[in-house]
Amino acid sequence: MTTALPENPVAFDPTLVALTVEEAARRLGIGRTTMYALIRDGEIESVPIGRLRRVPAEALTTYVRSRMRKNSAAPIAA
Repeated sequence: MTTALPENPVAFDPTLVALTVEEAARRLGIGRTTMYALIRDGEIESVPIGRLRRVPAEALTTYVRSRMRKNSAAPIAA
């Protein structure tokens, strides 16, 4: 008897409140190094939990909204 594996073993889990840096990067579609740089520069909030670093799920929404506001205020070059 074979057991079917899920199509995407790292599927999006909407119940997670705090994400690993890798999960957060995957949700934004960016690399791990870029995510660490955004955290280091304070553009994306993160919290230490024990010895681990986690990104609150809502911090991603906040970051994307702030980028949208910045981009809508900037004039488009012709």
